[in-house]
Amino acid sequence: MQDLLCMNNDFPPRAHCLVRWYGLREFVVIAPAANSDAVLSESKCNLLLSSVSIALGNTGCQVPLFVQIHHKWRRMYVGECQGPGVRTDFEMVHLRKVPNQYTHLSGLLDIFKSKIGCPLTPLPPVSIAIRFTYVLQDWQQYFWPQQPPDIDALVGGEVGGLEFGKLPFGACEDPISELHLATTWPHLTEGIIVDNDVYSDLDPIQAPHWSVRVRKADNPQCLLGDFVTEFFKVCRRKESTDEILGRSTFEEEGREIADITHALSKLTEPAPVPIHKLSVSNMVHTAKKKIRKHRGIEESPLNNDVLNTILLFLFPDAASEKPLDGTSTDNSNSSSESEDYNLYNQFKSAPSDSLTYKLALCLCMINFYHGGLKGVAHLWQEFVLEMRFRWENDFLIPGLASGPPDLRCCLLHQKLQMLNCCIERKKARDEGRKTSTSGQVTDAHSGEAGEAGDRLKDTDKEKGEVGKSWDSWSDSEEEFFECLSDTEELKGNGQESGRKGGLKEMANLKPEGRLYQHGKLTLLHNGEPLYIPVTQEPAPMTEDLLEEQSEVLAKLGTSAEGAHLRARMQSACLLSDMESFKAANPGCFLEDFVRWYSPRDYIEEEVIDEKGNMVLKGELSARMKIPSNMWVEAWETAKPVPARRQRRLFDDTREAEKVLHYLAVQKPADLARHLLPCVIHAAVLKVKEEESLENISSVKKIIKQIISHSSKVLHFPNPEDKKLEEIIHQITNVEALIARARSLKAKFGIDKCEQEEEKEDLERFVSCLLEQPEVLVVGAGRGHAGRIIQKLFVNAQRLTESSDEAAAMAPPEEELKRMGSPEERRPNSVSDFPPPAGRELILRTTVPRPAPYSRALPQRMYSVLTKEDFRLAGAFSSDTSFF
Repeated sequence: MQDLLCMNNDFPPRAHCLVRWYGLREFVVIAPAANSDAVLSESKCNLLLSSVSIALGNTGCQVPLFVQIHHKWRRMYVGECQGPGVRTDFEMVHLRKVPNQYTHLSGLLDIFKSKIGCPLTPLPPVSIAIRFTYVLQDWQQYFWPQQPPDIDALVGGEVGGLEFGKLPFGACEDPISELHLATTWPHLTEGIIVDNDVYSDLDPIQAPHWSVRVRKADNPQCLLGDFVTEFFKVCRRKESTDEILGRSTFEEEGREIADITHALSKLTEPAPVPIHKLSVSNMVHTAKKKIRKHRGIEESPLNNDVLNTILLFLFPDAASEKPLDGTSTDNSNSSSESEDYNLYNQFKSAPSDSLTYKLALCLCMINFYHGGLKGVAHLWQEFVLEMRFRWENDFLIPGLASGPPDLRCCLLHQKLQMLNCCIERKKARDEGRKTSTSGQVTDAHSGEAGEAGDRLKDTDKEKGEVGKSWDSWSDSEEEFFECLSDTEELKGNGQESGRKGGLKEMANLKPEGRLYQHGKLTLLHNGEPLYIPVTQEPAPMTEDLLEEQSEVLAKLGTSAEGAHLRARMQSACLLSDMESFKAANPGCFLEDFVRWYSPRDYIEEEVIDEKGNMVLKGELSARMKIPSNMWVEAWETAKPVPARRQRRLFDDTREAEKVLHYLAVQKPADLARHLLPCVIHAAVLKVKEEESLENISSVKKIIKQIISHSSKVLHFPNPEDKKLEEIIHQITNVEALIARARSLKAKFGIDKCEQEEEKEDLERFVSCLLEQPEVLVVGAGRGHAGRIIQKLFVNAQRLTESSDEAAAMAPPEEELKRMGSPEERRPNSVSDFPPPAGRELILRTTVPRPAPYSRALPQRMYSVLTKEDFRLAGAFSSDTSFF
């Protein structure tokens, strides 16, 4: 009963239709399970109502109970509520055509009074609440700031390759389709207002309450969302690069006349002469030559301008006369410490300044604008040929951090880093060989000895030793280096590698492969200075190689033999370092090696000798004394061989060929899978960048959720398509939300506001419009936002009523001057607004019913009138004790 009279629930912004029609907070609805079971006949409806009445009476339930009748689309309900001595009937009328007498307040008052049939005279006053809703659909063109992308200018001189490093952003259409203005008179009484078929006092400008809601366009076309979605579709394609582009373009020229006798001819050929001038024409020459063999130039998916622009963007060193030696990205700048830069750790993508990241953006652009799947296949083919060109000619790959593959990045990025490691090793060998032949010693060993190479510059004594025999690293030896057998090694050096025998012979060996002296440490047995040897760097590994290695080790089982073999496999690097140490320190023992290699495993204690002096006595740790210790076995096996004559731990030639083969066999779908984390990473950065310009708090929260969700999904090796689609959908929603904010800011002219207070009010108003279903306009038609809304309606009315476009595009300042104050223009103000799209009225009163001596009970009727719909919803109470 209280709900029927309470005004707090009038015209709720978002609620069940029964809440809006009757103001109820609690109710129960009985509805058919399927459309075919709709209650259509009157007799069936009456049967249900009588059943409801009996149930309410028997249970004593005081919650209103409704039954849905007719088809669901009509939203027709009838119901009843019973209390102590009171019954309320909920009735409804739904019509397509509106009777003329019910289009205004006076006609609705007549039907309300006749329905309650109050026997009292005069009738108690009727409380009235009115809401008119006006819809604005005709936005003027200059209110939408988004410009469509200029496709022709993407490769133009003024934009250049820079455009390929950026993702587009924004909606191609206005994401705000309609603005609904609700003008409300919440507290009126009968007699103080006139509204009939001749005259009406209901002027929207004079309404005490204004509220606004915006209707969003359904799935507006957003550029960033379309880019990422189209790229994701490539992941589902099955075709290989050869199938897309025709016959294999990776065939060797002259394959038709090749003979099997020349299969191994490349092994004895000299190394290719490096091309010192790297240019775009050189990069694409080989690919173009092969493509022209099988199809015309005009059939190439990418034209030369686009291709050259992309390759210059990916490989900026190609524009210079001399290739750049430094290829690693400088991660010491301030951006590397920022949260945005380190997002690749969470997404398992690649740094935002890396080659892999740029390649992902270029492929995304190519897929959308320049040839689709064929363009992607063409660019990837060119990229793979460029990788082989750089490997064969010792040109480092730009845009990759130096060092071993970063396992925090995607596998493709790791493969490119591995190829760069191979090029660095090969380049260091070639430079070292040239240096040794010219008699000059350089620091080229840095590619082979890691950090030790930096210290080499300051060690004049050992330079001659290190650079002495680089001749042994010939091209044939680097691929097929045959180690000497044990007997040959023993004969050649005249020594034994065991700990017990041949100590004199070992001490007489000439030291080789010394890097520099290790402080004041000396060998324990002969007092010679201890030298740190030149060692091989451990082989860099990508995550798929690590996985293969772990599988091999796991298959060895848990038996003693398997465990021993596993330890031998894992100690290859240790054995290499021991051999280097023995070569650099003739006459050394395991204790000497441990003191340098693992100082914690050499324990020194102060003891008193026979003469009573305090001396240091050292011994190996307990784990080094375990029988069949791997370190002891490796030491006994190790021979004094310097690093330059050892079998390489890392065969860069073989690993480079494996990487190049891996890249060549990638299908466009595989490539898209590898690079999708980079594209999502770039999309999130773009969204964050655009959001920072608008400063929308709700968008900040959504972006954090996207980052959290993406970091969980993308860390799995093969994420599910459904989860990836969810991430892309979230990004598109954020893009649409930012576009809506910009659309509203443009429509309300926030950037043109000169007064700071007015600007802050409008920004707060727009922010509420984005986050709330309905927003109250402060000051109604007289406030800042109210005046702008009125101006929008006036301009829209002029567009529809007048063909004079100049008048419609009048400046806002002149328009406001012409309109003047609300009081001056009140007689003609109704014409500034279109006819209301919806009229809602609520009539309330409290009268005794059905008899004069009955209790005074609340009566309520709600009416809504739209173009094609008219509905009356009445709640009429009657006294069941005194009637």
